[in-house]
Amino acid sequence: MSNNFDAFEQDLLQAYENGEMQSENLSQGQMEAFKTVALSTFLYDQHVDVCLSKSDLANIQLRAAQEGIPYQTLIASVIHKFINGQLLEKQLGNN
Repeated sequence: MSNNFDAFEQDLLQAYENGEMQSENLSQGQMEAFKTVALSTFLYDQHVDVCLSKSDLANIQLRAAQEGIPYQTLIASVIHKFINGQLLEKQLGNN
């Protein structure tokens, strides 16, 4: 996978690598709860059929290959980020 981190992720990684982060002493119950949430984040349990143009699909597949991930994962990630407000539209023109 590629290391295309946003600024926040870069800061977290740098703090981790510099030893600036410390582990919390979590109970077994807290650890299990965090594991459940983390696993459900990547659990895809619904399927959707989407029609795309050949050129869009080819570009998605190319981008996914550059990122080192399956193209279906890239599509799901883009939709997830958009729905959660993490993907912003590029403003065109002189607005």
